[in-house]
Amino acid sequence: MAARSPEELDRLFAEGLNAGDLDALTALYEPNAALTAQPGHVVTGTHAIREALRQFLAARPTLTVDVKILAQTGDIALTSARWELAGTAPDGTPVKMAGHSAEVSRRQADGTWRFVIDTPWGLEWNA
Repeated sequence: MAARSPEELDRLFAEGLNAGDLDALTALYEPNAALTAQPGHVVTGTHAIREALRQFLAARPTLTVDVKILAQTGDIALTSARWELAGTAPDGTPVKMAGHSAEVSRRQADGTWRFVIDTPWGLEWNA
């Protein structure tokens, strides 16, 4: 599964997360992409992103997103998504979270889009 537009990246991320498909999730990122895995903790590169997402998938989360393009110029886009997530903590208690993400994506040579910078916790966590 490959994104044909910037806003499709978040939708495909939600599908991959809901399916527990680590390969599909990792494929949405450029090789040197950056992901804010937790507030204040950025990982870089697909290997580190894969490991961060592997830990996140342990909660067997369900994610819904509402995506908007904020700006686009040529092959670069800035998107944001309002998201809601439900899952299970390691101790078995239910987890519910919500927020607004911000992402930078780039069109690839084959016309598909990938994340370059993914901040699911949004800008308010980085302030």
